[in-house]
Amino acid sequence: MIGDASTAQLGLESTLPNLLSFCRTYERGSFTQAAKALRVTPAAVSRSVARLERALGATLFRRTTRELRPTAQGRAYYEKCAAALRLLATGEQELLDAEDGPAPHGLVRISVPTTYGLRRLLPRMSGFRERYPGIELELHVANQNIDFVREGFDLAVRMGVIGDGGMVARKLGDFPLGTFASPEYLARRSAPRSANDLDGHECIAFVMPSTGRVLPWIFAAPNRELVPPSQLRCAEDPHGGIALCKAGLGLFQTYRFLVEDELARGELVEVLRARGGRTRRFSLLYPRDGLRSRAVRAVTEFILASAQTERQ
Repeated sequence: MIGDASTAQLGLESTLPNLLSFCRTYERGSFTQAAKALRVTPAAVSRSVARLERALGATLFRRTTRELRPTAQGRAYYEKCAAALRLLATGEQELLDAEDGPAPHGLVRISVPTTYGLRRLLPRMSGFRERYPGIELELHVANQNIDFVREGFDLAVRMGVIGDGGMVARKLGDFPLGTFASPEYLARRSAPRSANDLDGHECIAFVMPSTGRVLPWIFAAPNRELVPPSQLRCAEDPHGGIALCKAGLGLFQTYRFLVEDELARGELVEVLRARGGRTRRFSLLYPRDGLRSRAVRAVTEFILASAQTERQ
């Protein structure tokens, strides 16, 4: 049971560096990775965690030669520590913001998928540095779901309708999809005339990283959703599906904005155009208590304003 240590012991031994070492070890999964994040040695992190365990009278991690795993007490204690450290960071940022006046500063970490990130967000960021030179940005461009608390992210861009009640979702746009093929493929196979014709075609499916399932294709007039028949699947990044489509290996459904250049150069052709136009949404996400920093608010406002300009 945590709580056997006296108040005096905790005051002397359960210091902020020890708490930081514990939290970073919990988040990174090893003393070595925590040490890199804190810019100290792994031995120093190990000693800090051991001091904290002695002060609390509890085992926070189970250690073996091959892995480090948090105990049930460690998991419960981390949630409290992480919340407390966030409050401290927020208080510090508010004081710094007040001292600095109108110019926000600090680190903001954003997780964004390759689709929206490479074709929409990153090309729009040039004006941001001129407007907010004091804000340090870290953009994590990958198609993986993240844990805001454990991984220390402030904002994330995600596809689809967000059903998490602990998150605020701000709409970035509803983006139309199309089904595409290369001229080489269409020279071998006649273009499909309806969604029913897909059974006779090579379809390139995309496997969603979050679920491991094939992303259904959606069509309009009338609305229809189906899992494409496929012996060729692409996972992690839709740009891989586009490359396979350009190589003439089959049909691929994706956002039109991802293939604008290929369409203009004639490298891809849209098929079933009369059935296209259905959309999927991208949203900017953050925890409900996640906009306390002026730097995070500034980044949020910039991204939303850029998205609004695109829609006009």
